[in-house]
Amino acid sequence: MSIDPERVRAGLEAVRERILAVGGDPERITVVAVTKGFGADAVEAARVAGAVHLGENYAQELVAKAKVLAPGPAPIWHFIGGLQTNKVRLLAPLVDLWESIDRPSLGAEVAKRAPGARVLVQVNISGEVTKSGCVPEDTATLVAGLRDLGLDVRGLMGVAAPGDDERARAQFGRLAEQAAALDLADLSMGMSADLEAAVVEGATIVRVGTALFGPRPPR
Repeated sequence: MSIDPERVRAGLEAVRERILAVGGDPERITVVAVTKGFGADAVEAARVAGAVHLGENYAQELVAKAKVLAPGPAPIWHFIGGLQTNKVRLLAPLVDLWESIDRPSLGAEVAKRAPGARVLVQVNISGEVTKSGCVPEDTATLVAGLRDLGLDVRGLMGVAAPGDDERARAQFGRLAEQAAALDLADLSMGMSADLEAAVVEGATIVRVGTALFGPRPPR
């Protein structure tokens, strides 16, 4: 079933209202429309609705969708999923912000394929073994190593444990403290279910899919 751009437009407005309701500035917080799991029609609906920043979790999906875009301004692509180094070469011509750099080997491959690329370090703020990200204690070392590779480290990214707003706030807060200590400007944290907690703790980027497109279809 195709995605209605008006639904996405209404979703974007609702997200902005949620940001405003907790004291955030919708003009200063980037909303990334996450089209993971949806077809190319979701990308076109998002563009028609005014979304500029689009996020993908899977390399093959991003490449396939980019190939069939209708004429017009290209989206600003964020790659936000776990990434194998052998997929970097496919994404290098397309990705504007690599949000999930979590190890030196991945950073080295990005630096090789996309010199000077803008990146975020993904930190495992929830402690869940199923989540990607470097352990918090390794963040400063990884940031320094990526800078030595010539990458433009813009900030940190994290995914909170689901289901508990207070715990999410605590995890986001610790990530914000790390970013401040490392003098990093950007914090990508918060998704459809917990963006308020992220905004309160200083998010500059939120990643939303369900809030814009509805329930994600099964893979």
